[in-house]
Amino acid sequence: MGTSLEDVDDLRGWLALVDELGELTVLEGADWDLEIGAASEVNYRRSRPAALLFDRVTGYPAGARVLSGSMSNARRLGVTLRLGTDLDDRKLVQALRSKPNEWVAAAPRFAARTVDTGPVCENIDTGDDIDLLRFPVPRWHEGDGGRYIGTGCAVITCDPATGEINAGAYRMQVQDEGRSASVNIESGKHGAMHVRDWFAKEGRAPVVASLGHDPLLLVVAGTEVPGGVSELDYAGAVIGRPVDVVRGEVTGLPIPATAEIVVEGWLYPDRTRPEGPFGEWTGYYSGGIDPVLTMDIERVYHRDDAILLGAPPGKPPHDYSYMRSVMKSAMIHDALVATGLPGLEGVWAHEAGGGRQLLAVSITQRYAGHSKQAGMLTSSLPAAAYMNKLVIVVDDDVDPRSLDEVVWAMCSRTEPGHDIEVVRRTWGSRVDPLRERGAPAYNTRAVIDACRPFERLEGFPVVAEASRALCDRVIAKWPGLA
Repeated sequence: MGTSLEDVDDLRGWLALVDELGELTVLEGADWDLEIGAASEVNYRRSRPAALLFDRVTGYPAGARVLSGSMSNARRLGVTLRLGTDLDDRKLVQALRSKPNEWVAAAPRFAARTVDTGPVCENIDTGDDIDLLRFPVPRWHEGDGGRYIGTGCAVITCDPATGEINAGAYRMQVQDEGRSASVNIESGKHGAMHVRDWFAKEGRAPVVASLGHDPLLLVVAGTEVPGGVSELDYAGAVIGRPVDVVRGEVTGLPIPATAEIVVEGWLYPDRTRPEGPFGEWTGYYSGGIDPVLTMDIERVYHRDDAILLGAPPGKPPHDYSYMRSVMKSAMIHDALVATGLPGLEGVWAHEAGGGRQLLAVSITQRYAGHSKQAGMLTSSLPAAAYMNKLVIVVDDDVDPRSLDEVVWAMCSRTEPGHDIEVVRRTWGSRVDPLRERGAPAYNTRAVIDACRPFERLEGFPVVAEASRALCDRVIAKWPGLA
């Protein structure tokens, strides 16, 4: 009997299922220094990228593996989100409609469950035995300043006052010849707030980082789950059962029981290491080299033949740009529905903008000012605000997922003199290639009204294209055209 979605409880179960679906490719003999990263990058640019599992990495024994491309197409993302095993782009978007809000509401019913032990406890390294380079950590890009063990990671922190748990995908560079790792957390993220509060309270902050796991943990750690909702509980709502965790021996923080590799320790305000540069999700080495908080690692938990989950960013499309586009689109759509905005038809966060910088919103216009309202709302939503640059609002005859159609609407329906609003000093990022070194992480964004003028809806020129009914008729007559 084959593997089913219900059987997937860890990364190995996920790999077994995607292998049965013909979605996995094993590559042997790659070097950790650049070859894993370059092969992954070539793969992302294929029309149907595979999940790549690298084994027999140069200098490492068989079984010490690295996975990339885990969710770079609709089918594998559908598997990861437990929505189905044979979804294409359109079916995945439809299946996700309203799901993020449902998962948020259900999360308290699927709170992480503490267990005594799990596969991650097969090996526990302490003291002089701690060596992160025992795993085949890649140097992903030619311009990277080191080897990055945390790209597909989930960094777990907690609020010192409430105990609220957060998991975020913050990059981690190997430091001190494998004895520690820096944790690069953007200042506005929940994890950074937790760390600052711990520093103020006790002078140090507990932290756990899972470095290989069910890719679902990367999804929830890498998207903006609302504050007050634990990403671990949110993941439980997605799979329909609580995530099993063991308690860290040092910090007491939850550790995913079926994870492949987990590090546990402390951050101190004066313990930093130079970090970077790194190929960012914006497509540039834009972050430079900065002192970054670095873990005092006290425990490394790992399974036999552990698998490192890689998700390196870079010039789009990159490892997780498809996943982020789909998840951000669904979350922004649900957030707009929650505002009461009428006439919403669709939302798409385009991969070309890393799933953040370029958002297209489709509406059926109901009143004068409706399109501008939709754009301004979108640009300010918590789910959309970070590092957004462009919000483009289009009519309901334009597919927001098609960049060609969106640009066509801009060219034919936008009057730049009065259809573009610019908002300054908004929430940017230190990795923005336009930001001056040392300057605050503001950005500027534009809301572009690419809808037909409301007062001309009836008289605006008719689009010169075949009707949907006519297209369906000729496809039925000549199926090979589709």
